[in-house]
Amino acid sequence: MKIHEYQAAALFSAYGVRVPEGGPASTPAEAEAVARTLQSGPFVVKAQVHSGGRGKAGGVKFANTPEEAAQKAGEILGMTLVTKQTGPQGRVVQKVLVSRAVNIAREYYLSLTVDGTRERVVLIASPAGGMEIEETAKTSPEKIFTQEIDPYLGMTGYQAREMGKKLGLSAAEVKQFIPLCKNLYRLFTEKDCSLVEINPLAVDGAGDLIAADAKVNFDDNALFRHADVAAMRDPNEEDAREAEAAKYDLNYIGLDGDIGCMVNGAGLAMATMDIIQSFGGSPANFLDVGGSATAEKVAGAFSILLADSKVRCIFINIFGGIMRCDVIAEGVVEAARKLAVKVPLVVRLEGTNAEAGKAILAGSGLNIVAAADMADGAEKACRLVKGASA
Repeated sequence: MKIHEYQAAALFSAYGVRVPEGGPASTPAEAEAVARTLQSGPFVVKAQVHSGGRGKAGGVKFANTPEEAAQKAGEILGMTLVTKQTGPQGRVVQKVLVSRAVNIAREYYLSLTVDGTRERVVLIASPAGGMEIEETAKTSPEKIFTQEIDPYLGMTGYQAREMGKKLGLSAAEVKQFIPLCKNLYRLFTEKDCSLVEINPLAVDGAGDLIAADAKVNFDDNALFRHADVAAMRDPNEEDAREAEAAKYDLNYIGLDGDIGCMVNGAGLAMATMDIIQSFGGSPANFLDVGGSATAEKVAGAFSILLADSKVRCIFINIFGGIMRCDVIAEGVVEAARKLAVKVPLVVRLEGTNAEAGKAILAGSGLNIVAAADMADGAEKACRLVKGASA
């Protein structure tokens, strides 16, 4: 789960990481009011959307007075911000962050994330702050430094000190850098984060370290432990289909294709998308109904797939282990009738009670195309889509 910068900045502050003073605003008048609480400028007004690259897209503007902050907020609020991360459809800006502008002398990059290969949390830092870290990794990989964090020891002072030296920080700056790293790691572990990022971490004119930008992502699987974090979710920033899927405890990611996929198991779902593409088709989604799908879950999955106007065929690929194929078949028939599914259904059932499941589908009277195996199902789904478009 992602949150806005103003929310991440509040978390940073609560964990002892210095951030610029400021607050969110939903109208130009609110932006002016926030600027007045800061007493003196200059100010920076930032679009609050779940995306990087906001400055390049016109979502970051500077102002010298509260009145000018209101004007800049008016220019940003309501605009559709298009960045590399939003895609061509962009995101509509509904809030801005108004904060005191930082007098930046130098900029650095700093983050904590999970390295799946190492199975450790890693500290990542770079003297090339203010730039997209992906671009730095591509053009100047020697400027990126990493440090594994031992889960038993946590972030140690010597690790932070060594990283500060690699960045070229002065002794006084390293002295600030050590507790900053420790506080970020405490936030990362206590709130079950998947990413904590500062870009840029600024050294201001007084030689103080300040998080001039704040980004925090959380592990969705741990949200049940953090009601305060879950309350920060902004449904306006999420795919409506993904938000609906969460209600049914479904793992769903929307894509751009036209073959809807309903699969049990993440690995099988990935393989299903791959084999669809190998036959020249394009998956409309990743959808894992899990190992204990109910008729209600299946109906929810159908409603989500059918809400996507691009879907022209649905491929149901089930390998029954703990999940029984007859239960899935009953759910498919019930949902297809209830929702009046008009697109072709291709169904492959294998595993526990597969024959019983196939019998239920065959006797349903619905327009269901049976598949002998995964490849057969993918080929038939692709053929049906191509036939519909011919």
